[in-house]
Amino acid sequence: LFAGEIHTYTWIVAGAAIGTLIGVVASRMVQMTAMPQMVALYNGLGGAASGLVASSEYFQNIGQISGYMAVVISLSLFVGFLTLSGSLVAFAKLQELVSGQAVVFPLQHAFNLTLLLTAVVLGALLSLDSTLLPVYLALVAVALVFGVLVVIPIGGADMPVVIALLNSYSGIAVSFTGFVLSNNALVIVG
Repeated sequence: LFAGEIHTYTWIVAGAAIGTLIGVVASRMVQMTAMPQMVALYNGLGGAASGLVASSEYFQNIGQISGYMAVVISLSLFVGFLTLSGSLVAFAKLQELVSGQAVVFPLQHAFNLTLLLTAVVLGALLSLDSTLLPVYLALVAVALVFGVLVVIPIGGADMPVVIALLNSYSGIAVSFTGFVLSNNALVIVG
């Protein structure tokens, strides 16, 4: 905040004020028994923030991204957006917006592995040519789908464990975002 790169603090102060207001209201309204759902939402928002920061860096530097930077942007996008969608599914299961039952289908593990390999290929393609916007969009879509498919086969009773895992994913996404921004503090905090 004090490195001299920020020209105006207006949006930072406004964002901090709005975030504080939302946090105070949410903490007073949410029952203690609903805390896992709230943590799931916060994990998801942390993942979304990491994915959006990586997206911002991608769009600001499109066509000028080194192979290394494309890899860390891809990792930040993938982990961030899978954390978002997985956390939203965990929230929905705990809040009983969707069935808490495990959802499985034939060849689910093979399909998930295919999605994971697809993400690796998309990340590699992005590192070869960062101007490929459809590749970027496909990577985001694969990450979102993967996040859902990783969480749906887990029953509602195990959601607190899943939320703990998603919390670690959120931290990993923050760490990758630190590499994207060349910010050691984010790498360490993540």
